[in-house]
Amino acid sequence: MTTRKTRTNLVHGGTRRSQYGELSEAIFLTQGFAYPSAEDAEARFLSAGEDEFIYARYGNPTVRMFEERIALLEGTEDGFATASGMAAVNGALMSMLKAGDHLVSARALFGSCLYIVDEILPRFGVEVTLVDGADLDQWRDAVRPDTKAVFFESMSNPTLELVDIAGVAEIARGVGAAVIVDNVFSTPVYSDAVAQGADVVIYSATKHIDGQGRTLGGVILGTREHIRKVVEPYMKHTGGSMSPFTAWVLLKGLETIDLRVRAQTESAGHIAEALEGNTRLSRVIYPGLESHAQHDLALRQMGAGGTMLAFEISGGKEAAFRFMNALEVILISNNLGDAKTIATHPATTTHQRLSQEMKDALGISDGLIRLSIGLEDAEDLIGDLEQALAAM
Repeated sequence: MTTRKTRTNLVHGGTRRSQYGELSEAIFLTQGFAYPSAEDAEARFLSAGEDEFIYARYGNPTVRMFEERIALLEGTEDGFATASGMAAVNGALMSMLKAGDHLVSARALFGSCLYIVDEILPRFGVEVTLVDGADLDQWRDAVRPDTKAVFFESMSNPTLELVDIAGVAEIARGVGAAVIVDNVFSTPVYSDAVAQGADVVIYSATKHIDGQGRTLGGVILGTREHIRKVVEPYMKHTGGSMSPFTAWVLLKGLETIDLRVRAQTESAGHIAEALEGNTRLSRVIYPGLESHAQHDLALRQMGAGGTMLAFEISGGKEAAFRFMNALEVILISNNLGDAKTIATHPATTTHQRLSQEMKDALGISDGLIRLSIGLEDAEDLIGDLEQALAAM
């Protein structure tokens, strides 16, 4: 499978068929498995084989298909599927860190990720240092000989600030620290995080992997030794595993993710270009635009601008709300990576719990709108944005 092209792997990777020869992957909707004998049960608990299962919290044939397929796409040896994206973030960090360890993290994180890093980990004795993720000098100053890991979003939510994966990885390697990357905004389609130095890659599969607003899910990807010896014991005992039905939905999502994400990215580029220079906007943020401060890094790291863009409306919250309420095609929600284009006001939703000081530091103003581009016609989306801006 590893020698086949990406789209082939996304359709066929990891497939297991029962004796019935089903065309679409089977949903093994069971919580447990029967054994031929007591001796077989004992042997499986001692050491389960590659296609042997014990309990759905430990693993399941449908879930295993998803794990193998997404690992093929990401270029890792293995993966562990989780109940949600946040279960993946929590599992990746908590399974690796213990009291007395030191973590260096970018401060520009999704609100729930920041909660884990800034509040939960310190409760358990993990020392955390927050840095400006785009500033390599801050990473150099923050890491120490006892730093266990570094953590960041490769593209931050919601201001689309990039972290140089290769640059941070080189710094982390110097002190023997693991590199954990939340890669949601970069997407597995454009990701080359492992080749650039990531040890562990995390996705909220809720986003582009499902991409159609149907289910929650997440995945932690890395070496087989790390996934099975570090991540799996933590996840199976704490209960954050993915359900078989969710895995089946996500397998269907993977079949089309390459086509969907590339189409969304193409539309995002057209929309960003159409918005840039609009007098009602104080700035347009899109890594695919030459005006983005990290445009060169985006092309080097991803090869594209991605499916997300943001812009700041002059007039603050009141103007931003008037704009959002005037939208006709684009929906107001807090999700992203969906087939439907979604507008989000981060300051009052996804990042609402942050202090005003932190919002100011991260560039999350009251006029900032995050836009997740869907699969609608780009011209219809541009028309909707322009009429909503005019309606303000």
